[in-house]
Amino acid sequence: MTSDPAPLPDRIAALTPRGDGHQFVLYGDSCSGIPGALHERTFAQVNAVVARLSPPPDFIIFPGDEIAGLAADAGELRNQWRHWLDVELQWLDRGKTPLWHCTGNHTAYDAMSEAVFRDTLNLPHNGPPGQEGLSYWVRHQDLLLVFVHTLWTGLGGEGHVETAWLRQTLEQHRDARYKLVAGHHPIFPVNGFSGDYVREVGPEHGAAFWEALVDNNVLAYLCSHILAFDVQVHRGVLQITTAGAGTAHRMPEDIEYLHCVQAALDQHGLRYQVLDTAGLVREQLAWPLDIAPHPSWRALPPGVIDAPITGRLDATHSVALRFTGQMAAEPASAAQTLLSAFDPSALASLWIGLRGQDQRLTVTMAPMPRRSPHYWLGPTFAPGEPFDFQLLIHGGMGPGGIICRTTPDAAWSSLASASPWGAERLTWPARWCVGHSQAGAHDRPFKGSHLTVAMAPP
Repeated sequence: MTSDPAPLPDRIAALTPRGDGHQFVLYGDSCSGIPGALHERTFAQVNAVVARLSPPPDFIIFPGDEIAGLAADAGELRNQWRHWLDVELQWLDRGKTPLWHCTGNHTAYDAMSEAVFRDTLNLPHNGPPGQEGLSYWVRHQDLLLVFVHTLWTGLGGEGHVETAWLRQTLEQHRDARYKLVAGHHPIFPVNGFSGDYVREVGPEHGAAFWEALVDNNVLAYLCSHILAFDVQVHRGVLQITTAGAGTAHRMPEDIEYLHCVQAALDQHGLRYQVLDTAGLVREQLAWPLDIAPHPSWRALPPGVIDAPITGRLDATHSVALRFTGQMAAEPASAAQTLLSAFDPSALASLWIGLRGQDQRLTVTMAPMPRRSPHYWLGPTFAPGEPFDFQLLIHGGMGPGGIICRTTPDAAWSSLASASPWGAERLTWPARWCVGHSQAGAHDRPFKGSHLTVAMAPP
């Protein structure tokens, strides 16, 4: 039996660098390696898409859980690896297209499985002591790839990752133009599925890990584990989660889909397209964002106005807003509106304001009538404090696309949310209002002073 992708004559145009650069594929979590099993069939569907890319990728990153694994017997693990590499990946010439792996919770969950992973894949042995062949780095001209072991038994197992070696490696390669770090577990929760050590890296490691990325100008952290596609940004560094390479059960089923991510790196940044099993582009992004300079932004008048935009944002567009003002001197816990968007005779489907005793920046979206809104939470503001921050709502970044920077030149960070969807579901309503939510009993006015709202040109 062979698991070669089904022959598909039509090619899929790959994103390519605009000048010098690199193009690659990222996909993970097939949980296969068992002949005739369901995941062999689903993994083959995704492989069929990767095989159609033209031109083919320079390299492939697979951030873990290639095989079903989680076996007590080393021989069973080796058999799954052999089937995955020699049968399911038979179509790929790994001599021409390097395939770089991360450890995962199905493949490196104890000392035995770590040894099988190390011996089977024979990856570079330049990691920290005890993690040779598990954590490692690869340098290709101006590109640095660092692969971390997010469940090292020497630290405690799943959700534990060493960070001193990561920082040292990034600092040693500070001359690399492009830096990507890959590991299995996310650092930040995805789709609201949160759990220390089980769903993301433990808290005693996460802050130091991300600090190392920020300090060394890493462009993105590439991970999987959560069965979804998700992108977020934190202090200017992307977290891209892809776990759609074949695992049949995804979360949530009505939103997520089997997929691979094809990406290109060049002097202008990172672009990617997320391809489903039909080869269709379902999500895409170009980073960093291209936003008009501040002098061209339009000030919104106070009170109710006709909405400057209506309909839905497509995947390549965003709405950028700048809020300035002064918090009221007296402490407050009640909600205060900065901007609301609503249709006549309906509650606001988009609300941006401050709420709670910490007066936390909050965005709510309610795209469906009579359904509870979903919440996005940002920074807090003290009584009497002046503020000047920007909020951007991106149509192609899903729940991670509600992003903020607290000064006009700071790095962007996604607001925290438990939602599996974002602005792509919102139909922008007909009316906007600055400083008030709606008239009458529904109003939640801003109680500070000097509130101004400006909008970047579309």
